Amino acid sequence: MGKALEKTSTWLALRNRVFRRLWLAMVVSGSCIGAHNTAVYLALHSLGGSTVLISLMTTVSALPYTLFTLPAGAIADMVDRKKILLAVQLWHASIAIALAILWMAHLLNPYLILASAFLFSAGFAFGSPAHSSVIADMVSQEELASAYTLAGLQMDVSGIIGPLFAALLIPLAGVSFIFGANGLGFLLMFLAVLQWKRVRPQSNLPLENFFESLTTAIRYVRYTPGIKILLARHALFSFFISIIPSLMPVVGLKELHLPASHLGFLFTSMAVGSVISGAFIIPWARARYSPQRITTFANLVLVLDCCLMAFVHRPYVFLVVAALGGMGWTLSASELWVASQRAMPDWARGRMNATMVMVAQAATALGGIIWGLAAHHAGVIPTFLGGAGFAFVIMIIVRAVPALQISIDFTKSLSFESAPSTIFAQSLDPSRLPAPQDGPVSITAEFQVDPTRRNECVELMHDARLIFLRNGAYRWHLYEDLNQSNKFRMEVVVPSWKQHLLQRERMTKTEKDILLKLRNLRTDPNPPEEWISLSVEKEVLNRRVRTGGLPPGYVDQ
Repeated sequence: MGKALEKTSTWLALRNRVFRRLWLAMVVSGSCIGAHNTAVYLALHSLGGSTVLISLMTTVSALPYTLFTLPAGAIADMVDRKKILLAVQLWHASIAIALAILWMAHLLNPYLILASAFLFSAGFAFGSPAHSSVIADMVSQEELASAYTLAGLQMDVSGIIGPLFAALLIPLAGVSFIFGANGLGFLLMFLAVLQWKRVRPQSNLPLENFFESLTTAIRYVRYTPGIKILLARHALFSFFISIIPSLMPVVGLKELHLPASHLGFLFTSMAVGSVISGAFIIPWARARYSPQRITTFANLVLVLDCCLMAFVHRPYVFLVVAALGGMGWTLSASELWVASQRAMPDWARGRMNATMVMVAQAATALGGIIWGLAAHHAGVIPTFLGGAGFAFVIMIIVRAVPALQISIDFTKSLSFESAPSTIFAQSLDPSRLPAPQDGPVSITAEFQVDPTRRNECVELMHDARLIFLRNGAYRWHLYEDLNQSNKFRMEVVVPSWKQHLLQRERMTKTEKDILLKLRNLRTDPNPPEEWISLSVEKEVLNRRVRTGGLPPGYVDQ
């Protein structure tokens, strides 16, 4: 059990010197960001910002995630992720330092502060997919769970230190000092990222353009059942958990009668609960239980927490309830995020991370609206109880109905070890290789199988179809010869020669094993007939254009 606890320890990834350096920089920078956010609200208030302008901070901070996260994910898989992170740190540092200078020069106003909040969030939105992907690149598979738990723990620790840092230093050094310190924090992050050297080799193949990258992401989600399960889990969890940040301030003001200045204590209590969960509960649970059992337990804790928030109206006791919510939230969210990273191939990690964030943010926004409207019309207590009942019913349904089961345990056995392959094997004359943009390209293989293993062949073909479609093909067909039963022809069509090369490189060992099983079903002693063809329809169409749409020699009768 001692070795198991060591392998599931929250601190395991800190033995990795590169990640340790980055994590410490994240703690410092995150604390400066927390202090910066406190200073921003103080600056808005001192500059005479209206209630509407102050409330707009949430909107302008959230909007960039909706606009830019998915395109940022595509860019993260097209461009060196290290360069993206370095550019984002410089972007943030320049904004923070500019704010410090403008404040000292008495040139800052509420509208510039709102604009800076939008620009900050735009940088975070563009950097988020690359940041999540780089963490997976930095650490080993054994350290992955620890690394993402530590990344979440860093946010909680910074959420505690940052506001305290601001409360102590703003009266002594002023707002401009906090803004400047935030800029230095981003420069520290820049240095930490700069020292990281990418270990995994970059592909030498042509890169996809922006729209190809987005299309590939959509196709990968569509034809990968595991990603759909994870997206469903993120959406359900985010929708439910949004009830706590949406209604907890209302409980604090209306039921606990806290001064507005003391509301921060509720979120600080949640952060403390998150730290306890990340430091002690998560490693203990991972050493003993599967990811699915951990998330089930955590979600039951959150259901109980919603019920407690409905009935507990003593301020000090409610702080404990808030801390319990932070424990359950961190436990469930951490396991979901780690499972998501295990289910992504490296070549699509940026896009898949962006997709997860987009779905989670959309579900959170929808949940905030629904819980807010419900609380307005029915009251806070019935809404908390209704949210708890909704979550409990969903948990029962997905456990009782086999077709709806969405366990995340499958991610522990996934492997994305690269094993470049084609359908079976191909050799082409190098002098006849197409240009990267030429296409579409059709790859066809014909073979006969043992009649007694026909059903097994059809099952493997189902898996083969998903393999090719999620890795770049836009058409897949299987035909059976009408003159000879159990003789099949499989055709895969990709948009271009470049996509064919990328598809070959993206093949994993697990996927290749499935294709080898398919090949071993053949009964014919000779290698299967196979050929690769390049579409020349464009030449035909261009010929028509040049001849006005009429064939040569055509005479009108």
